[in-house]
Amino acid sequence: LVEIFKDRGVVLATERYGSAEYWKYLAKDGAIQRRRDGSEGAPKGNSVIGVFKSVFLPQGYPESVSDDYLQYQFWDTVQAFSSSLSGTLATQASLKGVGVGNQEATVAAATVTWLLRDGTGMLGRILFAWQKGYASSNVEDVSITIKTTVSRVTNPFLLLTRLFADVLNDIAMFMEILAPYFPACFTLIVCSAGVFKSIVGVAGGATRAALTVHQARRDNMADISAKDGSQETLVNLAGLLVSLILIPLVTDNPILTLSLFFLFTILHLFANYKAVRSVVMETFNEARLSIVLHQYLSDKRILTPFEANQREPVFLEFRKIVPIRLGVRLQDVVQSPEELHLALKENNRPYLLGIQNGSVCVCLGPEATVQDEIKVMCQALWLRSMLSCPTSQQQSHWEMVHESHKLMDMVFSPFLKAAGWDIKRTLLDWDEWRVEWKTKSN
Repeated sequence: LVEIFKDRGVVLATERYGSAEYWKYLAKDGAIQRRRDGSEGAPKGNSVIGVFKSVFLPQGYPESVSDDYLQYQFWDTVQAFSSSLSGTLATQASLKGVGVGNQEATVAAATVTWLLRDGTGMLGRILFAWQKGYASSNVEDVSITIKTTVSRVTNPFLLLTRLFADVLNDIAMFMEILAPYFPACFTLIVCSAGVFKSIVGVAGGATRAALTVHQARRDNMADISAKDGSQETLVNLAGLLVSLILIPLVTDNPILTLSLFFLFTILHLFANYKAVRSVVMETFNEARLSIVLHQYLSDKRILTPFEANQREPVFLEFRKIVPIRLGVRLQDVVQSPEELHLALKENNRPYLLGIQNGSVCVCLGPEATVQDEIKVMCQALWLRSMLSCPTSQQQSHWEMVHESHKLMDMVFSPFLKAAGWDIKRTLLDWDEWRVEWKTKSN
């Protein structure tokens, strides 16, 4: 064996750096020589591509990130670039409105207007963050949505918040562009735009944090966040260079300004739609769980995360549905000892399920696991579909609840074995109430 190792050209071992570089250890004249495998790419740092990856992509890419990372980041870069150009047009209009280039305008008046705009934006950020409940514990739950009737970051439609924030940002910039043409209301308009942008900042920060957790495959959230900041800086720098060409063209030309703004806005919204559509979340929220459950009940097939994400609605659906309230108080589920007895009938599970005031309500015990949360949500979704069916009105509500227990006992096991789905956590909108109830045994 020693004689073989002394031979020239014998490969003793191979190694790689991520998926970019491959090296071989060869035996030569009694020593070990390390040599790069030339067929596998250039060495680190000696090529433009290598330097670009090390600066702008997370370490260990692509193994260290989700499969949808590159596609999402591409469209996110496109939307950021177009938004940067629109922001330049809005900034030029704002400066013109406060008096830049106007000999009659005073520095004090311009400063006051600018401070009022920034101040209302800061106040709006604080109020919106408080009202919508964007706490750090909720951001980690990774779902990003804002609806007129729902107000927490953990709500099902993760993708809708991103679109909402960007549409609102475009509206704010449009207001700033129009503001100089309404001098009597200039301060009011720019302050309102500042409030809108503050909402965008809160919602956008929540969505970015949520997507970072989704993209991290090695708990490398800090690295992904830092590289995303570098990508954003590069995009803004490119937008700045292009803006230097645009500004002389659009100065004192409102028609061209508005035309370019609408062009950039269309590109911005299209890129955002493509970006949110490229995200493939492997965790269950209400929408995805509903899609997967109904497909399984119809043909016994469990959809993959990609299939379920493609079916998940991006825009608001205005059809009337039965509300599902998770993690409620006991009095929201049962309102008498008799109803408590019915809720506990043939139920040794760490949750109680009931139908009150047209809503499916779930009361959770402190010992409930994530699997219990998924299971009871499946029951709640089935009850919702039954309540929406006219033929089911002949059954009492408690009969439907008992039937849901039996159904889930038969069909729920496959969900725990669903390939590709992360069942260690959920994105379901649970409130914080936890209840311990008495049974005959205790």
